[in-house]
Amino acid sequence: MQQIYLDYNASTPLAPEVTDAMMPLLHDYYGNPSALHWAGAPVKELLQKAREQVAGLIGCSPREVIFTSGGSEANNQALKGYYFKNKSKGNHIITSKIEHPAVKNPCQFLEQIGARVTYVGVDQYGRVSVEEIEQAITKDTILISIMHSNNETGTLQPIHEIGNLAERHGIAFHTDASQSVGKVPVNVNELKVDMLTIAGHKLYAPKGIGALYIKEGIKLEPLIHGAGHEFGLRAGTENTLLAVGLGKACEIAESQVGKSELKELTDYFWSGLKVEFGDQVQLNGHPVERLPNTLNVSFVEKIGQDLLTAIPQLAASTGSACHAGSIELSPVLKEMAVPEKVGMGAIRFSLGRYTTKDEIDQVLQWLRETID
Repeated sequence: MQQIYLDYNASTPLAPEVTDAMMPLLHDYYGNPSALHWAGAPVKELLQKAREQVAGLIGCSPREVIFTSGGSEANNQALKGYYFKNKSKGNHIITSKIEHPAVKNPCQFLEQIGARVTYVGVDQYGRVSVEEIEQAITKDTILISIMHSNNETGTLQPIHEIGNLAERHGIAFHTDASQSVGKVPVNVNELKVDMLTIAGHKLYAPKGIGALYIKEGIKLEPLIHGAGHEFGLRAGTENTLLAVGLGKACEIAESQVGKSELKELTDYFWSGLKVEFGDQVQLNGHPVERLPNTLNVSFVEKIGQDLLTAIPQLAASTGSACHAGSIELSPVLKEMAVPEKVGMGAIRFSLGRYTTKDEIDQVLQWLRETID
């Protein structure tokens, strides 16, 4: 039975080049990168190369990149680390109501220990208002955290404009770019961000590895205290194996980001859905300012999970994988004021590097047969 994977926003397969880059670490390079002898030196070089590859993709200095265990840790390090180090300047944080739990939950934790957090809303397309963020700023605001793109709808946020706003007010600005890096151009200087989160398993690197860009001059309290690894911000012997995988994935992404093939295939899929189902299918998210691989669509007056259950050979989701198993209306769609009879029929199709036109045609056929 043919199986088709359209859940690349949840996780990507390992790129073959990434696997090849990691192999020597499983056999020949076993030294501690902090060791000064012959076994440690080549491992340190591989770690530094990986850091340079990550930095190259987002346009920063290698010294501004620390490796983490993934996007969740990077977000926690940015939010908690900045708050703990800078709370003497103020206790107010601004974020959005549609953030991933890896941002929302750390904010709620910080609220328990003295932080004040403002959660701004979004419009019908899932975009935040720069004006609403500006209105929320107070003399105690020390940090703004807004995701670069939404993991469910793919909607891109006005990060550059928020960055300008934060810079004018002297406020630090973090963005969770876990879903964006590798899919659209992401340059930290153009975006005017002070911190940016990367998750390896969203761009064909392994699970369990991520990175946090920290602009030079930004001070954070470590989450993990110990020796001085990762410029003193993350104690513990570095996971060079996975860091090398992330570095290679970033190098590949740098050569591929901005190409039109994936967007063309996603547009072809959306056109096919409209031809097949007409007004029975609606797009959730911004029609233009959206990740090139993401289609969050609602089959009106259907249940998205029921449709996916009826097509077990198709891997897609009814929203973020972190909410899998839930048949309640997605909190993101709820914040976008999507009516329940529309939102309950939502399915997120996310295409990737290995998706083919034939697979899209097959999925359209499966959906037609199921809905008919």
